[in-house]
Amino acid sequence: MDLLPALPSGATLGWLLTAALAGGLARGFSGFGAALIFVPLASIGLGTRQAAPLMLLLEMLAVALLTPAAWRIADRREVGWLALGAAAGTPLGAAVLALADPLALRWGVALAILGLLGLLVTGWRFRGLPSRPVTLGFGLAGGVLGGVAMVSGPPVMAYLLGREGTARQLRADFALYLAAGAVFAGIAYAAAGLLDLALVAPVLVAAPVYWLGILGGTRIFGLASERAFRLACFWMIALAALLSLPAWDGMLR
Repeated sequence: MDLLPALPSGATLGWLLTAALAGGLARGFSGFGAALIFVPLASIGLGTRQAAPLMLLLEMLAVALLTPAAWRIADRREVGWLALGAAAGTPLGAAVLALADPLALRWGVALAILGLLGLLVTGWRFRGLPSRPVTLGFGLAGGVLGGVAMVSGPPVMAYLLGREGTARQLRADFALYLAAGAVFAGIAYAAAGLLDLALVAPVLVAAPVYWLGILGGTRIFGLASERAFRLACFWMIALAALLSLPAWDGMLR
């Protein structure tokens, strides 16, 4: 198959590279925010139906590298219940991604990301008594959002932050959950026909820039305070979601 005709170009290429670099910077510095930035920006040129599976493919190497250490440290029983909820929710989200009107999908994803940003900014966390239905519910919510746009993190992080445990274990729990979510998303996207050869060229273009962003974000970690860069991530997420609103298509595409 000749990939050259399928290579992104023009404004589509510009938004894809911007999304990959900004998402990688956030991922490398703080370990969060990559999909919240990448998916809306890449959707401007590619549409959400391609941007979400592309985010999954870009994250596969990071998941493979981080999961072994997380498996040793994480509370696997707790993560297992969250993952069970995600297993049920991810196919629902993938069905929305595959079947929804593309324009309505872009509006929905942008507004959902702005809502999730509000959750992150306020620092809200679950303070109630944990129970299996509650754990499953948070996993289900994360799974649906992960299926739609690979943004499963905020609901589950809000739940985990309310639990007892060290920061090291929290990070491991979250990493293990994201790994499980990536597996479920891969299965659901494949079943829905969302993983196809049309993604090959965008992956080849975006992957080097994404990993360059991760490297840059890792190096910035020692130069800026965590608070300063988290605020920068919040602003990048907000800007990405606002720019991705279809209302601006006449100017941005």
